[in-house]
Amino acid sequence: MELSPPPSPSLVVRSPRQTLSLLRNRRPGQLPPTSTSASLAGGPKPSEVYGFVGSITTVIATTVYLVWAYTPEHFLRSLGITYYPSRYWALAVPSFVIVAMALCMVVYMGLNFLATPPPTSFNTIFDEYSRERAFDPANANANATEEDAEEKGEVERPIEPISDISIDQINNLMFGGPQMRAQQS
Repeated sequence: MELSPPPSPSLVVRSPRQTLSLLRNRRPGQLPPTSTSASLAGGPKPSEVYGFVGSITTVIATTVYLVWAYTPEHFLRSLGITYYPSRYWALAVPSFVIVAMALCMVVYMGLNFLATPPPTSFNTIFDEYSRERAFDPANANANATEEDAEEKGEVERPIEPISDISIDQINNLMFGGPQMRAQQS
């Protein structure tokens, strides 16, 4: 069996844009490169081997468990199997695992409630990881002219860095500004 040579670096796909460009630029009748053709050249990946061994082990362990749990004792002794755990453990271990998982979920939620600050704490509004939006008063008028130009489709502004929305802006969006509150009352 002869293995094909590894794909050229230009055919290795690293992003969705490269995938689209490869599909657009391919010759008619030529198939796009696949991950299986690349893995055959270098052998199987360790994660694939571990997954295969893990699935086979799970199937074998489940089969052994079901044979041990449901086969009558006299049949196991006739096969020469005389040393095995008590049938009590066929129910006790799964029950213990289910109860332990339920308790882990309860403890996890409890720890999250303990770690959450109370609603009256200022840490629910801002903390050491908060990022305030940088506001430059000198560019405030420039932003207005950029918005007018943007309506015409002339200016392309860069994306602003990630920042948190201030509580004032959230209150204005949810409950309206001072003018809207004055109009409602």
